[in-house]
Amino acid sequence: MVDARSGSPRPEPVMEPAADLAEAGLRLEVDGAVATVVLDRPERRNAMTFATWRGLARIGRSLPPQVRVVVLRGEGPSFSAGIDLSMFSGGSGESLPDGSDFAASDAFIAELQEGYTWLRDPRFVTVAAIHGHVIGGGFQLALACDIRVAADDVKLCMKEPALGLVPDLTGTKPLVEIVGVNRALELCLTARTVLAEEARRLGLAEIVVPREGLDDAVRELVGSLLAVNPGAAVATKRLLLEATENTLAEQCAAERREQIGRLREMAEARRQG
Repeated sequence: MVDARSGSPRPEPVMEPAADLAEAGLRLEVDGAVATVVLDRPERRNAMTFATWRGLARIGRSLPPQVRVVVLRGEGPSFSAGIDLSMFSGGSGESLPDGSDFAASDAFIAELQEGYTWLRDPRFVTVAAIHGHVIGGGFQLALACDIRVAADDVKLCMKEPALGLVPDLTGTKPLVEIVGVNRALELCLTARTVLAEEARRLGLAEIVVPREGLDDAVRELVGSLLAVNPGAAVATKRLLLEATENTLAEQCAAERREQIGRLREMAEARRQG
């Protein structure tokens, strides 16, 4: 198997044992081309621990190659209430680093960020099905996805500054890209709650539906995504991810590169078929 971005060999994935994921408050369901990742601590409103973030990273490394769409959802009344506050006191068995050793603290946070960065991989499209509380680390998880489908009861909040922290789970870049620096400052530094209609208006949710229609809306979206040619989907996502960093000339060159690759694949398919 080859990495879709670098062209270098990718290690064969090994599926995560269900019991290990359950201990991390996660569940993984793979049905053909669709993988569903479930935050599964409903009794804690899917509050996230270090184990949750490490489990998400392991899922990203273990997905089988046929997966084209990844859906993230939360069990129970909320998508995620954010960081499990017991981690401030070590109640989860592990506590936040104190920052005295910069290198060690940096590596610690980088490991947790891996639970989010894989969601940008061009091999698949990621969809966050969000409802109820979407707070802090949960908000950043939704922001890490390509498309957000929100129920009309959604409550988005970037809570970290109110806790004396900064958003450090890859959420600041997509937030600024979606709403701009000024609005991102206002949302983060007031830690206020954004409801469904404002989320739609700001672009924090691409689709907003009644709570009872969330599953059907996600199912319809997934069907539409799977109807697109797989190779074209990967190449197009790769192009769009590059677009914000590229100059026009660089993006034009990237479009030519991707299109030539598609034309070669189509020609090869015709020769073989």
